[in-house]
Amino acid sequence: MSLMDLTATELSRLVAARAVKPSEIMAAHLERLAAANGAVNAIVSPRDPDDLMAEARALDDAAPRGWLHGLPLAVKDLVAVRGLRTTYGSPLHRDHVPEADDLLAARLRAAGAIFVGKTNTPEWGHGSHSFNPVFGATRNPYDTTRSAGGSSGGAAAALAARLVPVADGSDMMGSLRNPAAFCNIYGFRPSYGLVPGDAEGDTFLATLATDGPMGRTVEDVARLLEVIAGENPEVPFGRPGATFADRLEIDPSGLRVGWLGDWGGAYRCEPGILDRCAAGLGVLESLGAHIDPVKPPIPAEELWQAWLHLRGFLNAGSKGALWDDPQRRALLKPETQWEIESGRTVTTAQLYAASVVRSRWYAAAAELFRRYDVLVMPAAQVWPFPVEWRWPQTINGHAMDTYHRWMEVVVPVSLIGLPSLAVPCGFGPAGLPTGMQIIGPAGADARVLAVGEQYHRATGWPQKKRPPPVDAT
Repeated sequence: MSLMDLTATELSRLVAARAVKPSEIMAAHLERLAAANGAVNAIVSPRDPDDLMAEARALDDAAPRGWLHGLPLAVKDLVAVRGLRTTYGSPLHRDHVPEADDLLAARLRAAGAIFVGKTNTPEWGHGSHSFNPVFGATRNPYDTTRSAGGSSGGAAAALAARLVPVADGSDMMGSLRNPAAFCNIYGFRPSYGLVPGDAEGDTFLATLATDGPMGRTVEDVARLLEVIAGENPEVPFGRPGATFADRLEIDPSGLRVGWLGDWGGAYRCEPGILDRCAAGLGVLESLGAHIDPVKPPIPAEELWQAWLHLRGFLNAGSKGALWDDPQRRALLKPETQWEIESGRTVTTAQLYAASVVRSRWYAAAAELFRRYDVLVMPAAQVWPFPVEWRWPQTINGHAMDTYHRWMEVVVPVSLIGLPSLAVPCGFGPAGLPTGMQIIGPAGADARVLAVGEQYHRATGWPQKKRPPPVDAT
Protein backbone atom coordinates (compact mmCIF):
# COMPACT_ATOMS: atom_id res chain seq x y z
CA MET A 1 0.00 0.00 0.00
CA SER A 2 1.29 3.45 -0.94
CA LEU A 3 1.80 6.10 1.72
CA MET A 4 -0.70 8.18 -0.28
CA ASP A 5 -3.40 5.69 0.69
CA LEU A 6 -3.03 6.66 4.35
CA THR A 7 -5.11 9.38 5.95
CA ALA A 8 -3.59 12.75 6.74
CA THR A 9 -3.93 11.96 10.45
CA GLU A 10 -2.02 8.71 10.03
CA LEU A 11 0.72 10.39 8.02
CA SER A 12 1.02 13.21 10.53
CA ARG A 13 1.45 10.75 13.39
CA LEU A 14 4.07 8.77 11.48
CA VAL A 15 6.04 11.91 10.71
CA ALA A 16 5.81 13.13 14.30
CA ALA A 17 7.06 9.72 15.53
CA ARG A 18 9.85 9.87 12.91
CA ALA A 19 8.62 6.54 11.54
CA VAL A 20 8.22 8.06 8.08
CA LYS A 21 10.14 10.95 6.52
CA PRO A 22 8.53 13.81 4.58
CA SER A 23 10.82 12.90 1.66
CA GLU A 24 9.32 9.39 1.60
CA ILE A 25 5.82 10.83 1.52
CA MET A 26 6.81 13.27 -1.23
CA ALA A 27 8.28 10.46 -3.32
CA ALA A 28 5.00 8.55 -2.96
CA HIS A 29 3.07 11.67 -3.95
CA LEU A 30 5.13 12.22 -7.08
CA GLU A 31 4.72 8.58 -8.08
CA ARG A 32 0.96 8.80 -7.61
CA LEU A 33 0.79 12.13 -9.44
CA ALA A 34 2.53 10.67 -12.47
CA ALA A 35 0.24 7.64 -12.44
CA ALA A 36 -3.15 9.32 -12.03
CA ASN A 37 -3.26 13.07 -12.49
CA GLY A 38 -3.12 12.96 -16.26
CA ALA A 39 -6.43 11.13 -16.36
CA VAL A 40 -8.30 13.33 -13.90
CA ASN A 41 -6.58 16.73 -14.26
CA ALA A 42 -7.12 17.55 -10.60
CA ILE A 43 -3.79 19.20 -9.75
CA VAL A 44 -2.68 22.07 -11.99
CA SER A 45 0.45 24.24 -11.97
CA PRO A 46 2.50 21.41 -10.42
CA ARG A 47 5.87 22.37 -9.01
CA ASP A 48 9.18 20.93 -10.17
CA PRO A 49 9.69 17.44 -8.68
CA ASP A 50 13.34 18.09 -7.81
CA ASP A 51 12.40 21.26 -5.92
CA LEU A 52 9.68 19.37 -4.04
CA MET A 53 12.03 16.57 -3.06
CA ALA A 54 14.62 19.09 -1.86
CA GLU A 55 12.02 20.89 0.24
CA ALA A 56 10.82 17.60 1.72
CA ARG A 57 14.35 16.43 2.56
CA ALA A 58 14.99 19.69 4.37
CA LEU A 59 12.09 18.78 6.68
CA ASP A 60 13.18 15.20 7.31
CA ASP A 61 15.21 16.05 10.40
CA ALA A 62 13.49 19.32 11.32
CA ALA A 63 11.27 19.68 14.37
CA PRO A 64 7.60 19.37 13.32
CA ARG A 65 6.04 22.79 12.72
CA GLY A 66 2.43 21.63 12.88
CA TRP A 67 -0.12 18.98 11.98
CA LEU A 68 0.70 19.25 8.26
CA HIS A 69 4.48 19.04 8.69
CA GLY A 70 5.96 17.59 5.51
CA LEU A 71 2.61 16.65 3.94
CA PRO A 72 2.01 17.45 0.25
CA LEU A 73 -0.88 19.86 -0.24
CA ALA A 74 -2.38 21.38 -3.39
CA VAL A 75 -4.27 24.62 -2.73
CA LYS A 76 -7.45 25.57 -4.57
CA ASP A 77 -6.70 27.85 -7.49
CA LEU A 78 -8.88 30.61 -6.06
CA VAL A 79 -6.36 31.07 -3.21
CA ALA A 80 -3.20 33.13 -3.75
CA VAL A 81 -0.01 31.23 -2.86
CA ARG A 82 3.29 33.07 -2.77
CA GLY A 83 5.53 32.09 -5.67
CA LEU A 84 3.01 29.63 -7.16
CA ARG A 85 0.97 30.39 -10.25
CA THR A 86 -2.57 31.32 -9.24
CA THR A 87 -5.01 31.80 -12.13
CA TYR A 88 -8.53 31.78 -10.63
CA GLY A 89 -9.30 29.67 -13.71
CA SER A 90 -9.21 32.83 -15.83
CA PRO A 91 -7.13 33.60 -18.92
CA LEU A 92 -6.80 37.09 -17.46
CA HIS A 93 -4.49 35.59 -14.83
CA ARG A 94 -2.92 32.78 -16.84
CA ASP A 95 0.61 33.77 -15.79
CA HIS A 96 -0.12 35.41 -12.44
CA VAL A 97 2.37 34.54 -9.67
CA PRO A 98 1.42 36.15 -6.31
CA GLU A 99 4.06 37.77 -4.13
CA ALA A 100 2.19 36.98 -0.90
CA ASP A 101 0.00 34.23 0.54
CA ASP A 102 -3.68 34.68 1.18
CA LEU A 103 -4.50 34.07 4.85
CA LEU A 104 -5.64 30.49 4.20
CA ALA A 105 -2.40 29.58 2.43
CA ALA A 106 -0.37 31.29 5.15
CA ARG A 107 -2.05 29.15 7.82
CA LEU A 108 -1.46 25.96 5.85
CA ARG A 109 2.18 26.92 5.28
CA ALA A 110 2.67 27.72 8.99
CA ALA A 111 1.36 24.23 9.86
CA GLY A 112 4.14 22.67 7.78
CA ALA A 113 2.45 21.85 4.47
CA ILE A 114 4.52 21.56 1.31
CA PHE A 115 2.63 23.15 -1.57
CA VAL A 116 2.89 20.88 -4.60
CA GLY A 117 0.55 22.77 -6.95
CA LYS A 118 -3.00 24.06 -7.18
CA THR A 119 -6.33 22.25 -7.50
CA ASN A 120 -8.44 23.03 -10.54
CA THR A 121 -11.58 25.15 -10.34
CA PRO A 122 -14.08 26.71 -12.73
CA GLU A 123 -13.31 30.25 -13.82
CA TRP A 124 -13.83 32.54 -10.79
CA GLY A 125 -15.44 29.56 -9.05
CA HIS A 126 -18.67 30.10 -10.98
CA GLY A 127 -20.56 26.87 -11.47
CA SER A 128 -20.30 23.39 -10.03
CA HIS A 129 -18.24 21.89 -12.85
CA SER A 130 -14.46 22.44 -12.73
CA PHE A 131 -13.47 23.46 -16.23
CA ASN A 132 -11.74 26.59 -17.50
CA PRO A 133 -9.85 27.82 -20.59
CA VAL A 134 -6.49 27.71 -18.80
CA PHE A 135 -6.36 24.07 -17.71
CA GLY A 136 -9.42 22.36 -19.15
CA ALA A 137 -11.79 20.11 -17.21
CA THR A 138 -11.27 18.01 -14.10
CA ARG A 139 -12.65 14.49 -14.48
CA ASN A 140 -14.27 12.27 -11.91
CA PRO A 141 -11.95 9.47 -10.69
CA TYR A 142 -14.94 7.10 -10.47
CA ASP A 143 -15.70 7.64 -14.17
CA THR A 144 -13.39 9.89 -16.15
CA THR A 145 -16.15 10.64 -18.66
CA ARG A 146 -17.98 12.50 -15.87
CA SER A 147 -17.63 15.77 -13.96
CA ALA A 148 -16.01 15.95 -10.53
CA GLY A 149 -18.29 18.85 -9.60
CA GLY A 150 -17.08 22.21 -8.40
CA SER A 151 -15.98 24.68 -7.71
CA SER A 152 -13.72 22.57 -5.46
CA GLY A 153 -13.79 19.78 -8.06
CA GLY A 154 -10.02 19.63 -8.38
CA ALA A 155 -9.69 19.18 -4.61
CA ALA A 156 -12.39 16.50 -4.46
CA ALA A 157 -10.94 14.57 -7.40
CA ALA A 158 -7.42 14.82 -5.96
CA LEU A 159 -8.64 13.36 -2.68
CA ALA A 160 -10.57 10.54 -4.32
CA ALA A 161 -7.59 9.67 -6.55
CA ARG A 162 -5.22 9.70 -3.55
CA LEU A 163 -3.15 12.58 -4.98
CA VAL A 164 -3.28 14.48 -1.67
CA PRO A 165 -4.12 13.34 1.87
CA VAL A 166 -6.35 16.31 2.70
CA ALA A 167 -7.45 19.48 0.88
CA ASP A 168 -8.86 22.96 1.24
CA GLY A 169 -11.94 24.07 -0.63
CA SER A 170 -14.39 26.93 -0.62
CA ASP A 171 -18.16 27.11 -0.72
CA MET A 172 -20.58 29.79 -1.82
CA MET A 173 -23.17 27.73 -3.67
CA GLY A 174 -22.21 24.23 -2.64
CA SER A 175 -18.65 24.38 -3.93
CA LEU A 176 -17.45 22.09 -1.12
CA ARG A 177 -20.58 19.98 -0.80
CA ASN A 178 -21.46 19.17 -4.41
CA PRO A 179 -17.98 17.88 -5.44
CA ALA A 180 -17.75 15.91 -2.20
CA ALA A 181 -20.97 14.14 -3.21
CA PHE A 182 -19.70 13.61 -6.77
CA CYS A 183 -16.37 12.13 -5.59
CA ASN A 184 -17.31 10.03 -2.51
CA ILE A 185 -15.41 12.15 0.03
CA TYR A 186 -16.24 14.59 2.85
CA GLY A 187 -16.60 18.35 2.43
CA PHE A 188 -17.34 20.68 5.34
CA ARG A 189 -18.79 24.15 5.00
CA PRO A 190 -18.15 25.71 8.46
CA SER A 191 -20.29 28.30 10.22
CA TYR A 192 -19.75 31.64 8.59
CA GLY A 193 -16.82 33.46 10.22
CA LEU A 194 -15.08 30.38 11.62
CA VAL A 195 -12.63 30.32 8.70
CA PRO A 196 -12.08 34.00 7.89
CA GLY A 197 -11.12 35.51 4.58
CA ASP A 198 -8.67 38.27 3.79
CA ALA A 199 -9.36 41.96 4.36
CA GLU A 200 -9.95 42.69 0.68
CA GLY A 201 -12.94 44.35 -0.93
CA ASP A 202 -16.24 44.23 0.96
CA THR A 203 -16.16 42.16 4.15
CA PHE A 204 -19.45 43.30 5.72
CA LEU A 205 -22.03 42.39 3.07
CA ALA A 206 -20.20 39.48 1.43
CA THR A 207 -21.16 36.74 3.90
CA LEU A 208 -22.33 34.01 1.52
CA ALA A 209 -18.99 32.28 0.89
CA THR A 210 -16.42 30.60 3.13
CA ASP A 211 -13.36 28.38 2.91
CA GLY A 212 -13.45 24.95 4.49
CA PRO A 213 -11.75 21.54 4.74
CA MET A 214 -12.19 18.38 2.66
CA GLY A 215 -10.95 14.86 3.33
CA ARG A 216 -11.47 11.12 3.11
CA THR A 217 -12.26 10.89 6.84
CA VAL A 218 -14.13 13.19 9.19
CA GLU A 219 -11.15 13.20 11.55
CA ASP A 220 -8.94 14.62 8.80
CA VAL A 221 -11.59 17.26 8.07
CA ALA A 222 -11.76 18.19 11.76
CA ARG A 223 -7.98 18.46 12.10
CA LEU A 224 -7.60 20.59 8.98
CA LEU A 225 -10.38 22.83 10.28
CA GLU A 226 -8.32 23.39 13.41
CA VAL A 227 -5.46 24.61 11.21
CA ILE A 228 -7.47 27.10 9.14
CA ALA A 229 -10.03 28.31 11.70
CA GLY A 230 -9.65 31.31 13.97
CA GLU A 231 -10.43 35.00 13.82
CA ASN A 232 -8.81 37.51 11.52
CA PRO A 233 -9.02 40.82 13.42
CA GLU A 234 -9.10 42.69 10.12
CA VAL A 235 -12.52 41.29 9.10
CA PRO A 236 -15.87 41.31 10.92
CA PHE A 237 -18.13 38.48 12.16
CA GLY A 238 -15.25 36.23 13.16
CA ARG A 239 -15.48 33.18 15.41
CA PRO A 240 -12.61 31.99 17.60
CA GLY A 241 -10.70 28.89 16.65
CA ALA A 242 -11.33 25.69 18.57
CA THR A 243 -10.44 22.03 18.81
CA PHE A 244 -12.70 19.68 16.90
CA ALA A 245 -10.89 16.35 16.49
CA ASP A 246 -11.03 15.62 20.22
CA ARG A 247 -14.81 16.20 20.28
CA LEU A 248 -15.83 13.56 17.75
CA GLU A 249 -16.89 11.01 20.37
CA ILE A 250 -20.64 11.18 20.96
CA ASP A 251 -23.44 8.70 21.60
CA PRO A 252 -25.75 8.98 18.58
CA SER A 253 -28.60 7.12 20.27
CA GLY A 254 -31.51 9.49 20.74
CA LEU A 255 -30.17 11.96 18.17
CA ARG A 256 -33.04 14.00 16.73
CA VAL A 257 -32.74 14.30 12.95
CA GLY A 258 -35.02 16.37 10.74
CA TRP A 259 -35.24 15.26 7.09
CA LEU A 260 -35.88 18.24 4.80
CA GLY A 261 -35.49 16.09 1.70
CA ASP A 262 -36.20 17.86 -1.55
CA TRP A 263 -37.99 20.76 0.21
CA GLY A 264 -41.46 19.44 -0.56
CA GLY A 265 -40.60 18.68 -4.18
CA ALA A 266 -39.18 22.13 -4.92
CA TYR A 267 -35.65 20.81 -5.44
CA ARG A 268 -35.94 18.35 -8.29
CA CYS A 269 -33.61 15.37 -7.92
CA GLU A 270 -32.63 12.78 -10.48
CA PRO A 271 -33.95 9.23 -9.86
CA GLY A 272 -32.04 7.42 -7.14
CA ILE A 273 -30.65 10.47 -5.33
CA LEU A 274 -33.32 10.52 -2.63
CA ASP A 275 -33.13 6.73 -2.33
CA ARG A 276 -29.42 6.91 -1.51
CA CYS A 277 -30.09 9.66 1.02
CA ALA A 278 -32.78 7.46 2.56
CA ALA A 279 -30.15 4.76 2.92
CA GLY A 280 -27.88 7.28 4.63
CA LEU A 281 -30.69 8.20 7.00
CA GLY A 282 -31.13 4.49 7.65
CA VAL A 283 -27.53 4.35 8.86
CA LEU A 284 -28.21 7.14 11.36
CA GLU A 285 -31.39 5.36 12.44
CA SER A 286 -29.44 2.12 12.97
CA LEU A 287 -27.17 4.08 15.32
CA GLY A 288 -30.20 5.05 17.42
CA ALA A 289 -31.22 8.36 15.85
CA HIS A 290 -34.87 9.36 15.48
CA ILE A 291 -35.74 10.57 11.96
CA ASP A 292 -38.67 12.91 11.27
CA PRO A 293 -39.73 14.34 7.91
CA VAL A 294 -39.85 18.15 8.03
CA LYS A 295 -42.14 20.35 5.98
CA PRO A 296 -40.50 23.27 4.15
CA PRO A 297 -40.32 26.12 6.67
CA ILE A 298 -40.26 28.82 3.97
CA PRO A 299 -41.11 28.76 0.24
CA ALA A 300 -38.14 27.66 -1.85
CA GLU A 301 -38.86 30.28 -4.51
CA GLU A 302 -38.51 33.07 -1.94
CA LEU A 303 -35.10 31.71 -0.95
CA TRP A 304 -34.08 31.43 -4.60
CA GLN A 305 -35.03 34.99 -5.50
CA ALA A 306 -33.23 36.29 -2.42
CA TRP A 307 -30.19 34.23 -3.41
CA LEU A 308 -30.16 35.53 -6.97
CA HIS A 309 -30.33 39.15 -5.85
CA LEU A 310 -27.69 38.85 -3.12
CA ARG A 311 -25.27 36.76 -5.21
CA GLY A 312 -25.73 38.93 -8.29
CA PHE A 313 -25.22 42.11 -6.28
CA LEU A 314 -21.96 40.78 -4.83
CA ASN A 315 -20.61 39.51 -8.14
CA ALA A 316 -21.47 42.74 -9.92
CA GLY A 317 -19.65 44.68 -7.22
CA SER A 318 -16.52 42.55 -7.04
CA LYS A 319 -16.18 41.90 -10.79
CA GLY A 320 -17.64 45.13 -12.17
CA ALA A 321 -14.27 46.57 -13.18
CA LEU A 322 -13.68 43.56 -15.45
CA TRP A 323 -17.00 44.18 -17.15
CA ASP A 324 -16.27 47.85 -17.69
CA ASP A 325 -13.13 47.05 -19.71
CA PRO A 326 -14.27 45.63 -23.09
CA GLN A 327 -11.03 43.71 -23.61
CA ARG A 328 -11.22 42.01 -20.23
CA ARG A 329 -14.97 41.48 -20.53
CA ALA A 330 -14.39 39.46 -23.71
CA LEU A 331 -12.25 37.03 -21.69
CA LEU A 332 -14.94 36.36 -19.06
CA LYS A 333 -16.98 33.16 -19.31
CA PRO A 334 -20.64 33.70 -20.28
CA GLU A 335 -21.84 32.68 -16.82
CA THR A 336 -19.67 35.34 -15.17
CA GLN A 337 -20.89 37.94 -17.64
CA TRP A 338 -24.46 36.95 -16.78
CA GLU A 339 -23.73 37.25 -13.04
CA ILE A 340 -22.39 40.80 -13.45
CA GLU A 341 -25.05 41.92 -15.92
CA SER A 342 -27.97 40.62 -13.85
CA GLY A 343 -26.40 41.80 -10.61
CA ARG A 344 -26.26 45.36 -11.90
CA THR A 345 -30.04 45.38 -12.28
CA VAL A 346 -30.69 44.60 -8.60
CA THR A 347 -32.49 47.49 -6.95
CA THR A 348 -32.13 48.66 -3.37
CA ALA A 349 -35.71 47.50 -2.74
CA GLN A 350 -34.86 44.02 -4.03
CA LEU A 351 -31.71 43.90 -1.94
CA TYR A 352 -33.62 44.85 1.20
CA ALA A 353 -36.35 42.31 0.45
CA ALA A 354 -33.69 39.61 -0.04
CA SER A 355 -32.18 40.44 3.34
CA VAL A 356 -35.63 40.21 4.95
CA VAL A 357 -36.16 36.73 3.46
CA ARG A 358 -32.74 35.71 4.70
CA SER A 359 -33.61 36.99 8.18
CA ARG A 360 -36.96 35.14 8.22
CA TRP A 361 -35.28 31.91 7.20
CA TYR A 362 -32.61 32.28 9.91
CA ALA A 363 -35.38 32.64 12.53
CA ALA A 364 -37.29 29.67 11.12
CA ALA A 365 -34.12 27.54 11.14
CA ALA A 366 -33.51 28.47 14.77
CA GLU A 367 -36.98 27.17 15.59
CA LEU A 368 -36.23 23.90 13.79
CA PHE A 369 -33.06 23.47 15.80
CA ARG A 370 -35.06 23.66 19.00
CA ARG A 371 -36.69 20.42 17.87
CA TYR A 372 -33.80 18.74 16.06
CA ASP A 373 -30.09 18.30 16.71
CA VAL A 374 -29.31 18.24 13.00
CA LEU A 375 -31.13 18.54 9.71
CA VAL A 376 -30.41 16.47 6.60
CA MET A 377 -30.80 17.23 2.89
CA PRO A 378 -29.26 15.86 -0.32
CA ALA A 379 -25.85 17.32 -1.18
CA ALA A 380 -26.52 17.14 -4.93
CA GLN A 381 -29.62 17.00 -7.12
CA VAL A 382 -28.00 15.18 -10.05
CA TRP A 383 -25.53 12.37 -10.56
CA PRO A 384 -22.09 13.29 -11.97
CA PHE A 385 -22.84 14.36 -15.54
CA PRO A 386 -20.82 14.14 -18.78
CA VAL A 387 -17.60 16.14 -18.56
CA GLU A 388 -18.31 17.79 -21.93
CA TRP A 389 -21.41 19.59 -20.60
CA ARG A 390 -21.11 23.12 -19.25
CA TRP A 391 -23.97 22.35 -16.84
CA PRO A 392 -27.10 20.17 -16.71
CA GLN A 393 -29.84 21.76 -18.81
CA THR A 394 -32.69 19.73 -17.32
CA ILE A 395 -33.60 17.58 -14.35
CA ASN A 396 -36.22 14.92 -15.10
CA GLY A 397 -37.24 16.85 -18.20
CA HIS A 398 -37.65 20.14 -16.33
CA ALA A 399 -35.55 22.91 -17.87
CA MET A 400 -33.11 24.77 -15.64
CA ASP A 401 -33.62 28.53 -16.02
CA THR A 402 -30.08 29.50 -14.93
CA TYR A 403 -26.66 27.91 -15.17
CA HIS A 404 -26.79 27.02 -11.47
CA ARG A 405 -30.44 26.20 -10.74
CA TRP A 406 -29.55 22.48 -10.67
CA MET A 407 -27.56 23.18 -7.47
CA GLU A 408 -30.42 24.90 -5.62
CA VAL A 409 -30.50 22.34 -2.78
CA VAL A 410 -27.37 23.93 -1.25
CA VAL A 411 -28.84 27.44 -1.06
CA PRO A 412 -30.67 27.22 2.31
CA VAL A 413 -27.40 26.53 4.15
CA SER A 414 -25.38 29.14 2.27
CA LEU A 415 -27.96 31.87 2.65
CA ILE A 416 -27.67 31.93 6.45
CA GLY A 417 -24.16 30.59 7.06
CA LEU A 418 -24.93 27.25 8.73
CA PRO A 419 -22.34 24.49 9.21
CA SER A 420 -22.94 21.61 6.80
CA LEU A 421 -20.99 18.39 6.28
CA ALA A 422 -21.44 16.60 2.96
CA VAL A 423 -21.10 12.87 3.61
CA PRO A 424 -21.03 10.05 1.03
CA CYS A 425 -24.16 7.91 0.93
CA GLY A 426 -23.38 5.34 -1.70
CA PHE A 427 -23.50 4.68 -5.40
CA GLY A 428 -26.19 4.51 -8.04
CA PRO A 429 -26.76 1.77 -10.63
CA ALA A 430 -24.20 3.40 -12.96
CA GLY A 431 -21.52 3.21 -10.26
CA LEU A 432 -21.52 6.95 -9.60
CA PRO A 433 -21.47 8.41 -6.07
CA THR A 434 -23.72 10.89 -4.32
CA GLY A 435 -24.03 12.32 -0.82
CA MET A 436 -26.16 14.13 1.71
CA GLN A 437 -25.72 17.14 3.99
CA ILE A 438 -25.70 16.96 7.79
CA ILE A 439 -26.60 20.49 8.91
CA GLY A 440 -26.43 22.18 12.31
CA PRO A 441 -27.24 25.57 13.79
CA ALA A 442 -24.72 28.39 13.47
CA GLY A 443 -21.75 27.71 15.75
CA ALA A 444 -22.51 23.98 16.15
CA ASP A 445 -19.60 22.86 13.96
CA ALA A 446 -18.34 20.36 16.54
CA ARG A 447 -21.78 18.75 16.78
CA VAL A 448 -22.09 18.34 13.01
CA LEU A 449 -18.61 16.84 12.73
CA ALA A 450 -19.28 14.46 15.62
CA VAL A 451 -22.47 13.19 13.98
CA GLY A 452 -20.54 12.83 10.74
CA GLU A 453 -17.81 10.85 12.52
CA GLN A 454 -20.32 8.31 13.85
CA TYR A 455 -21.78 8.02 10.36
CA HIS A 456 -18.29 7.53 8.88
CA ARG A 457 -17.46 4.76 11.33
CA ALA A 458 -20.64 2.96 10.30
CA THR A 459 -20.12 3.40 6.54
CA GLY A 460 -16.53 4.23 5.54
CA TRP A 461 -17.57 4.89 1.97
CA PRO A 462 -14.29 6.52 0.80
CA GLN A 463 -12.35 3.47 1.98
CA LYS A 464 -15.01 0.90 1.07
CA LYS A 465 -15.28 1.86 -2.59
CA ARG A 466 -12.19 3.41 -4.13
CA PRO A 467 -11.98 4.67 -7.72
CA PRO A 468 -10.84 2.19 -10.36
CA PRO A 469 -7.21 2.40 -11.48
CA VAL A 470 -6.63 5.11 -14.07
CA ASP A 471 -3.99 5.51 -16.77
CA ALA A 472 -2.30 8.91 -16.82
CA THR A 473 -1.94 8.70 -20.58
